[in-house]
Amino acid sequence: MQQKENLQQRKVNSLAELGEKIFLDRYAIKDAKKETLAVGDTVVVCVNLKTGQREIGTVERIDREEKQVAVKLRDGSIETRAIEHIDKPLETVPEQMFERIAQHIASVEATPELQAEWQGRFRELMDDWKYVPAGRIFTGAGTGQHLTYYNCYVIPSPKDSRGGIFETLGQMAEIMSRGGGVGINVSTLRPRYAYVKGVNGRSSGAVSWASLYSFVTGLIEQGGSRRGALMLILNVWHPDVIDFINSKKEAGKITNANISVGITDDFMQAVKEDKSWDLVFPDTSDPLYKEAWDGNINRWKEIGGKVIKHKTVRAQDIWDNIITSAWGSAEPGMYFIDRANYYSNSYYYADLPCTNPCGEQPLPAWGVCNLGHINLAKHVDDNSPAAGKDVDWNKLKRTVQDAVRFQDNVIDSTPYFFDENYQQQMSERRVGMGTIGLAEMLIKLELRYGSESAVEFIDKLYRFISITAYETSVDLAREKGAFSKFDAEKFLQSGFMQRMPEYIRHLVRSYGIRNVTILTQAPTGTVGTMVGTSTGIEPFFSWTYFRKSRLGVHQEHIQLAQDWLAAHPGSELPEHFVTAMELAPEEHVKVQAAVQRWTDSAISKTVNAPEDYTVEQTKKLYEMMYDLGCKGGTIYRDGSRDEQILAIDHKKLGKDASDQVENGKRSDASVGVPSAQTIPQPAPEPTPAPMPTPEPTPAPMPAPAPHPQTPAAPQMTRQPSPTAQAVGGLAQVSPRKRPDVMQGSTYKVATAYGNLYVTVNEDEYGPFEVFSQLGKAGGFFGAQTEAICRMISLSLRSGISLQNVIDQLKGIRGPDPVFHNGERILSLPDAVANVLENHLKRGQQTLQLEIPQPVETPKLVQEPIFQAVTQEMNTGKLEFVKSKTSVADLGHAPVCMMCGNMLRMAEGCQKCESCGWSKC
Repeated sequence: MQQKENLQQRKVNSLAELGEKIFLDRYAIKDAKKETLAVGDTVVVCVNLKTGQREIGTVERIDREEKQVAVKLRDGSIETRAIEHIDKPLETVPEQMFERIAQHIASVEATPELQAEWQGRFRELMDDWKYVPAGRIFTGAGTGQHLTYYNCYVIPSPKDSRGGIFETLGQMAEIMSRGGGVGINVSTLRPRYAYVKGVNGRSSGAVSWASLYSFVTGLIEQGGSRRGALMLILNVWHPDVIDFINSKKEAGKITNANISVGITDDFMQAVKEDKSWDLVFPDTSDPLYKEAWDGNINRWKEIGGKVIKHKTVRAQDIWDNIITSAWGSAEPGMYFIDRANYYSNSYYYADLPCTNPCGEQPLPAWGVCNLGHINLAKHVDDNSPAAGKDVDWNKLKRTVQDAVRFQDNVIDSTPYFFDENYQQQMSERRVGMGTIGLAEMLIKLELRYGSESAVEFIDKLYRFISITAYETSVDLAREKGAFSKFDAEKFLQSGFMQRMPEYIRHLVRSYGIRNVTILTQAPTGTVGTMVGTSTGIEPFFSWTYFRKSRLGVHQEHIQLAQDWLAAHPGSELPEHFVTAMELAPEEHVKVQAAVQRWTDSAISKTVNAPEDYTVEQTKKLYEMMYDLGCKGGTIYRDGSRDEQILAIDHKKLGKDASDQVENGKRSDASVGVPSAQTIPQPAPEPTPAPMPTPEPTPAPMPAPAPHPQTPAAPQMTRQPSPTAQAVGGLAQVSPRKRPDVMQGSTYKVATAYGNLYVTVNEDEYGPFEVFSQLGKAGGFFGAQTEAICRMISLSLRSGISLQNVIDQLKGIRGPDPVFHNGERILSLPDAVANVLENHLKRGQQTLQLEIPQPVETPKLVQEPIFQAVTQEMNTGKLEFVKSKTSVADLGHAPVCMMCGNMLRMAEGCQKCESCGWSKC
């Protein structure tokens, strides 16, 4: 009987292929030393050392002496890898992970009896993926490792001094290195050109220091799989707000952070009434400044602090600039900071100056994200009649009750590496319980996402979740005590508590409440993909799309749609099967607002808009967000970048992939509940590139290095004159012909997209041609570097000096700078220039961190800004908005850093449908 129950559990907890890979690779405990590795074991093997791509397989044989392991992959192929590139999961089925987590989270209960009871209930809570804790909890709970279970943090705004700025930098780096995302409001920093008494100079401004935080974020890798995540916020009254809004458009300013503008209620009122707006900052000579200034301009005024008006502009001009930038690149986002603080239950003891990087958690300084997600798709009553499908309300109530206790226990069981985080969390006990699978639930209930009936249902659903959660937190307060900063009358005056039913307010007044906040809606890109449902409160992106992997091109299907089509042969999907791009943007906003009404924290969601959506429509949409009560938002307009971020059409994957599909060389796979469908067939291995990897050998007869005692060899100046002929009155240059045999050297340089190998060949006159290899042949970035090197070679053969070539390429900035041998590699062109420069001047390496400094004279007169843009917007003649924005212009590369496939935007975050990687 027990064996039958175990098999049944495994069936309900089974995962599709991609979900299983995510579980085994990211969340299962590993045998780090591989001491138990044996033939027949399930393992995760790195099949591509450059990209880090991993696949699941079974050990076929082990050579302990050579430290090699042969693994049979799921497609039947054999991969032999060094043992260091093999991970052996000690947990191979989700039930083992559930048991580990349940035991650990229940261990903080007061008595052995309670521990045993709640271990069983927490285990049942996760069964069938009814409740999905945050990935950090999966990874750390019960492992014995000193890993935090919190995803993200907000740290104090930096003090306006060099010491304060770098203190914040150290705190940020420490948190990121341990896997956490960080939010910082930089409004405490004095504006550009402000006088700095200590150095008798002028400040470079808040944006320049924000760029430093962004730069360091790009250097930090978290566990080798995720770069640091950062949110930077500047409030709309700050004199540098215009520079901040435009910072994403300027190369090298802020490339590794999400940015949002802190929008106040009085600013929105000024926008609606077309009034002027003062850009202000405290007088830094005020005696109160050093000790009392904390970034809250209203509190500064209340204590009598002096304020300097730096400029007066039209509020509409700032608003239009925000909208135009968001229309083009989805940034900056908006954080309605006054609204977030008004509805905050902690308003009376802590401001919420910033959000976490994804925006769903407005937090106080040292606040944390304590996240978990109810899988709504698992709470539809399967026994209800077809004509009256409904939620299993009793099941949902029990899930909410147990989940609140689960997340409250997380607070007491997680390690803390900053005492400030410990003190803050223990004093308020924040919980962020959200949902996944809303879109799937709506489809099962035959409600069209975004429709009036769906919005009404969503209001009812989230009201039920909210009330149940607050009832449970009151019960926990009766059992374990209220959070220490609880003040009944002040708590009940928060905007959110005034919305609650009177009987909930009575319970809170009578017994207290355990947690200051309980509800949120986080991005769930990785865990949502793992369990095979719609992520967060987002609709499904598409029912079918193409995914390129090492096995070729696969057509992915959402299982829910496939099951309906199988049950209704010859029919089209009904109206309630709706995808993100089929919805009107306003429908996205209505859903977000309905959920926000019953969420005490905030929401991370993407509002998808069609390519032809105008700037004016975007403006109205953001105003709609504000008017309907949202605390922030992100709009992503399809086609605003040259690269599409999901390949619904296989032709957008590139010519090779398109040809493969059209020739029938693809396989089908499903996302969601696994089913026995077509088994993917391995695609033919691509022809190896001529450059050997991963450690290419130098080209034959490498050129000798300069003598150590002499300066770096100057470039050869004695070159043959290229052949020239007159064509149409212009001199046409014919490049020199290539000899059959050449000497050269091959260099290896790290880039954000893998190791780049560059070969420089020379003839008797000096550098003649340049070749490069990056990734597999036919890749996007490989094609980019090949094109660069072809043009370099043509230039060299046409008589242009190598130094001139270097000067053109050096310093070009891209979205993901890295360090290599002490040098900052800004982009692929910069990497090529780095190699060429070192080829000429070997041994000369420098490291510079440039903080932008003011180079122009400030204008001391008041004048309207963006006048030309505003006039053109008002007359409908804003022509430039009709063109697509380049990826390079946006400083943003929509490819997965793990597998190289395209990312898509969802829940205000980027996620990869291929490997499950998520930026958030």
